[in-house]
Amino acid sequence: MRREPSGRHDAGGASGRSPDAAGWARMARRLTEGFAAKAGGVWDSLQLASPRAELRIRRETAHWAEEALRERMLRGMRGESSDWEGTIAELVRRIREETEKHNRNNITRTAAYLAMFRAYPELHWALLAHLVSRNGGWSMTDLKGQWLPTLLAPDAVETIFAMLEACNALIFRDAYPQLLLYAESRRSGQSRFGLLPAFGVSAFMTPFWERFWIDRDAPLLTVALIVNEQHVIEGRVVRDPAYRSTVLSSLPFLSQRWLQLNQVVFPLAAPPENEAEDESRHKGVDLGRADSRLSGRVLERFDDIRERIAFGKSLYAMLFAYPKVNEGAVAFAKAVPHTGSRADYWPRVFAAATPIGDARPSATVRQAGWGQQGRWRSPAHAASWPDRPLAPPTPGDWLTDPSAARYLLGLRPPLVFEMTREHAFGQRKLQAAVMTKLALLPDGERASFD
Repeated sequence: MRREPSGRHDAGGASGRSPDAAGWARMARRLTEGFAAKAGGVWDSLQLASPRAELRIRRETAHWAEEALRERMLRGMRGESSDWEGTIAELVRRIREETEKHNRNNITRTAAYLAMFRAYPELHWALLAHLVSRNGGWSMTDLKGQWLPTLLAPDAVETIFAMLEACNALIFRDAYPQLLLYAESRRSGQSRFGLLPAFGVSAFMTPFWERFWIDRDAPLLTVALIVNEQHVIEGRVVRDPAYRSTVLSSLPFLSQRWLQLNQVVFPLAAPPENEAEDESRHKGVDLGRADSRLSGRVLERFDDIRERIAFGKSLYAMLFAYPKVNEGAVAFAKAVPHTGSRADYWPRVFAAATPIGDARPSATVRQAGWGQQGRWRSPAHAASWPDRPLAPPTPGDWLTDPSAARYLLGLRPPLVFEMTREHAFGQRKLQAAVMTKLALLPDGERASFD
């Protein structure tokens, strides 16, 4: 963030460093409307929630998983995998290379997840991972977008990106080889899950893949992957003293919880009417896409693994228990390539590139919240962050207690999940925070959005 002499329009609509009275009045009115609009999400959720598909994991299945993990731990978890030979060694090498190729950045990871789901729709987790990875990309580019560069110091921007990138990359490095092993198993007609140790995958996952190969129980495998991946980042990122002291304990990060800003949203597009329309969307043909309706949830505490797992299960249940959400999310994923810009789903609200002289919304647009002119800046990932080399994987298995299988229970879709108004309200709260900071800047200076 840099500062300039006053004289250009700021977030409140007045020249000079601080918003004028009219700007504050508009913002207060919009925030009040935002609080009132939250109630509308209940009715909108009820409409999306019907019909509802059954999605559950039985208690006896969780008991089976706990016993299977206990037996595996008693036998000895797993050995080193450096002695693979022949065609097996070649398969391991190829999967490692393919994982590395797609693990370049958030864009390549997100696309790889979607390609896997399109090839194997029974892999529910691949669709969930694609949509959550989109949100990870949007969070990364928010750090270079309309609001956060004014609210955060440059070193905080860099550190938060590093944490988001580490989570995104570690999960992909762990999970994508598992998906590729399933694809190879399907191709060859025989289970390849004995190779999971070759990729540093926790012993926790082996019994779930072996069972999925037999019964295709998608909810069980999906929740197991959610539990596993949250444990992967727990030890390597969330409990890393560097991130705990610089990010997770910082005021900006904690304020996201207070302001309900840790939002994960799934844009919902109208499903294509026929196969030809679906194919044209996939090829990038513009079908006049309007701003998408959003479903989603708010994560209260990122630093609590139990809450992250419950949050992931809630997102999964919302995505696969409610057919309207599933169809809309799949239609959006197929139609709109991920760029990292929030303009992907709200093109009338956000702009990936803001024209010179139009670095913030006009007064009319600020008042309304959206419009074709003066959209809020949300850059693409490629224009925001260069690719960064990944650190070598940390050895070790997080599984120390078979009772981790108890996380499988409690798979319930949320009752309130329509997020269109709530998401707009979140942007308003960020705008209000920027206006407040601008008002407190020294006379004759202001924060630049350019």
